[in-house]
Amino acid sequence: MDIKELLEGVKAGELSVDEAMLQLKMEPFADIDFAKIDTHRKLRQGAAEVIYGAGKTPEQMIHIVDAMKQNGQETILITRLLKDAAETVAKSHALTYYEQAKLAVIGKPIAKSGMGTIVVATGGTSDIPVAEEAAITAETLGNEVVRLYDVGVAGIHRLMAHMEEIMNASVIIAIAGMEGALASVIGGLADCPIIAVPTSVGYGASFEGLSALLSMLNSCASGVSVVNIDNGFGAGFLASRINHMTPKTGS
Repeated sequence: MDIKELLEGVKAGELSVDEAMLQLKMEPFADIDFAKIDTHRKLRQGAAEVIYGAGKTPEQMIHIVDAMKQNGQETILITRLLKDAAETVAKSHALTYYEQAKLAVIGKPIAKSGMGTIVVATGGTSDIPVAEEAAITAETLGNEVVRLYDVGVAGIHRLMAHMEEIMNASVIIAIAGMEGALASVIGGLADCPIIAVPTSVGYGASFEGLSALLSMLNSCASGVSVVNIDNGFGAGFLASRINHMTPKTGS
C-alpha cells in the first residue's frame, strides 16, 4: 500500500473516504503459516520488505513472493540466494539473478529518486561480491550508483584518481578486507556520510573480517559508520535511506 497515492486518490475523488479507511484497516501482515509478510513496511519505512534467501527453501520463497505480489509489492529483492535456488524460483516468478552478488530482483527496479549519487568503493577485486550486493541493492531501491573497484591503500594513487566522484557523492560505501584502512582514508577525504563494510577477505590474522571490522570501528576519521562483516545489503539499504532523506515538517 502506498499511503500517499491513497490520500491523493481521496483528494481527487477517485476513492471514497470509506474505501480508503477499508484499505487502511487491512491486516498489516500476511500470515502464510511459516512466514508473516510485513505488508505495511513500505508505509512505515519507505521501502518494502526484502527476502533473506539463506536458510529458506525455494518453495518457501515462491510462496512468500506470491503473498508479496498479492499485497501489491511490485519490486521484490531476494538476498543471499544461491544459483540453484534462483533457478527454481524463476520457474514460478520471472527474475533477474546476479550470481556474483547472490541477489535476485523480481519486477523492475524502482525509478531513480535519490537526491544524489552513491559511490561504492572497494579495496580490492576480491571485495567485489560484497560490493555488488551493496550496489545492486541501492540501484534496486532507486539510486544512481558509481562503482570504484580495486582502489585500496596498497596503491592509493588509484583512489586519488577518482577525487571528482568522491567529492560529488551523497553517500560513499567503503568496502575492504585485510586491515580495512580504505574507510578511514575515504573518511578523511569526503564531505558526505561514509558507510564502512568489512569483508572476510584476508590472511589468517584477519580472522575472517574481524580485523577489518575492528579497524573500521576504531577509525579516526569522523562521519564513518560501520555495518557487519560482508553485509553489503545492509550498507546499500542504509545508503539508499540517507540518499532519500528529506526535511520533515512537524506540527
